Amino acid sequence: MIKHILFDLDNTLYSRRYGLENGVSARIHDYITALMGVTAEEALEERKKRIDHYGTTLEWLMAEKGFTGIEHYYQAIYPENEADALRGEPGLRNFLKTLPCPLSILTNAPKEHADRVLKKLGIGDLFTELFDLRRLGFKGKPREEAFRMALETLKARPEEVLFIDDMPKYVSGYRAIGGRGILLDELDEYPAYGYEKIRDLQEISGFLL
Repeated sequence: MIKHILFDLDNTLYSRRYGLENGVSARIHDYITALMGVTAEEALEERKKRIDHYGTTLEWLMAEKGFTGIEHYYQAIYPENEADALRGEPGLRNFLKTLPCPLSILTNAPKEHADRVLKKLGIGDLFTELFDLRRLGFKGKPREEAFRMALETLKARPEEVLFIDDMPKYVSGYRAIGGRGILLDELDEYPAYGYEKIRDLQEISGFLL
């Protein structure tokens, strides 16, 4: 029986059509290009080669480049005006309020980013817990310890918490520990995905029976 719902934040609680994550990705690329002192093409190639070994670019930089400027990185990647493109979604708030169990968020972004997005969407008060990358000790999804930390806080077993994310590797990480994970594939980008997936967030109601 599902006792709690754990949501990813970006491109999950709002449509990827807003392009918010495109801006984040572009700023990350510019940052590592300047940090490493290489061409944009070289930075992109190295990031592509290494990112699959980590949950985030920041974790890669910390682990392999000895990077320590975490707060400077966050300020550059998540500026104060980053959520301007979003708009409040009354339908989303109303839907979330109908769900029959507590809700929380697990994101690889920092809390300040999550707070801005949730405020713009008008849903920040609906979540019991917010697990951001700092709270996870910078070891985010899809690492097992990220999910275990959230589950321990929620006092729940993996099979009791439904996890929804737009990234297959993060959903797979949760499924690997026995949890029920659902891929939100809004634009049908993963037609060959072999497990449970939805196109619209409101479809999760069918998994709570």
